[in-house]
Amino acid sequence: MHKYISLLGFMRQIFDDDRTARKAAEIGEAMLAARSLWLSEVAAKMHGSGAASYKRIQRFLRQVDPRAMLWRLFCEQAEYVIGDPTEIERPQARKTDYVGILKDGKIRGFWMLLLATPYRGRAIPCGLLTYSSKTIAAELSSRNRNHVRALSELKDLVGERPLVLDREFSYLELLLDLVEEGVNFVIRLNLGSHPPRFWDAEGRDVVLALSPGETVIHPGVWYKGKVCVNLIGIWKKGLAEPLWVMSNLEPERAGQIYLVRMKIEQTFRDLKGLLGLTRLMNKQQEKMEKMLAMLLLVYAIALLIGENLRDHLYGLPIQPQERVAVIPPKTGQKWRRYSGLFILLKQKWWLPPREWQAIVKDALASFVAILHPSVLTHV
Repeated sequence: MHKYISLLGFMRQIFDDDRTARKAAEIGEAMLAARSLWLSEVAAKMHGSGAASYKRIQRFLRQVDPRAMLWRLFCEQAEYVIGDPTEIERPQARKTDYVGILKDGKIRGFWMLLLATPYRGRAIPCGLLTYSSKTIAAELSSRNRNHVRALSELKDLVGERPLVLDREFSYLELLLDLVEEGVNFVIRLNLGSHPPRFWDAEGRDVVLALSPGETVIHPGVWYKGKVCVNLIGIWKKGLAEPLWVMSNLEPERAGQIYLVRMKIEQTFRDLKGLLGLTRLMNKQQEKMEKMLAMLLLVYAIALLIGENLRDHLYGLPIQPQERVAVIPPKTGQKWRRYSGLFILLKQKWWLPPREWQAIVKDALASFVAILHPSVLTHV
């Protein structure tokens, strides 16, 4: 079983000098082994004594900013860019400056806003921002301003690609900012206790109603009377509620993009369940964000390797146009049931060294293709 993954070749593509790349590879490999962000647990998986390894991690975080390196993973060939926040609980962090109270009003924690491009039902991270009720209050800021601050870093990179955002982003201030900057968007509506109002060209209220199995389109309606958008409502059979999406794209295309984006929420489950995203104890927000960025770099590498491993073990995914008779024998439900990262880290498997080396080599080629978009990749 070849569970050891050398990250040096990948880190050499990201970091500018070999010495820094070697340090990053050592820390990244220890993160994969520990599946944790606790510095002491990561240090325990490194070479040498735990105390010496702990100090090496601290020096690395002082000298290097992995957050800047993470932006290099923005994929130029991506059809769209995803922004999605997730809660990270820190119930015992009573005296940590960046930890506030989450939405339920009880549990301590903070939010990480992840920016990413799609990859085979998951996402390749390219940026992050963290904030909490405490940091918002200290900065006299708001959650909305933090969203705008994070997305502003993407504006020059995005071009004509749409930003695909979840319900937390369906508010007027952000929408006005996106329109002013000329950014395309696909945003799911928040239909909570105070659903947004829309008016048609004649000033009549648009009723957001549809039945299970139905699709409804409202082109050219006005969001809160100030921004003209296209609306599409989709209620797939088997879902408990309909999905409403607003966009400045053609409504059919916006609906298709968002339905594909919904599958990428598994990325957060992989990060939390397989790589220990919630297991971090940094006292300083800057160091915490650097450790998160390192984990996201490691996740991107492991994801590419794991997807190649999944294809090798279980065959390629079933294509809708293929007949069952022509599907290779090992292609089928197992490919769909497990993520590549789960297979890589959790399943028992064995490969001859030559086959394993070929899988890692192909993953490195995909990684280089993301960093250098002149090389085609299958995103």
